[in-house]
Amino acid sequence: MIRDLSTKLKELRLSHNLSQADVAKKLEISPSIVSGYETGERTPSTENLLALSYLYKCSTDYLLGKSNDKPPVVLDTDGLSTEQIQALQTLIKTMKHE
Repeated sequence: MIRDLSTKLKELRLSHNLSQADVAKKLEISPSIVSGYETGERTPSTENLLALSYLYKCSTDYLLGKSNDKPPVVLDTDGLSTEQIQALQTLIKTMKHE
């Protein structure tokens, strides 16, 4: 088993506000397989590992433990106007400079 992979996969899924069923649907696998990945009972195939990296917008090196570069935080801006998104971007920039 790849060290910490199961923990990373669960944390990434939760940070993206996805259920195991959501991930399973996107990868075209069963929810029990996703559960197995997150409990460490199963190891993703190379194909599914790559699909997971695309889904979570992170590198396979991060998933495999070769890199500690965490993926960027993703904000759900669906339903927000352009002005609201710009206001969020300004707020984030302001907070970074404090």
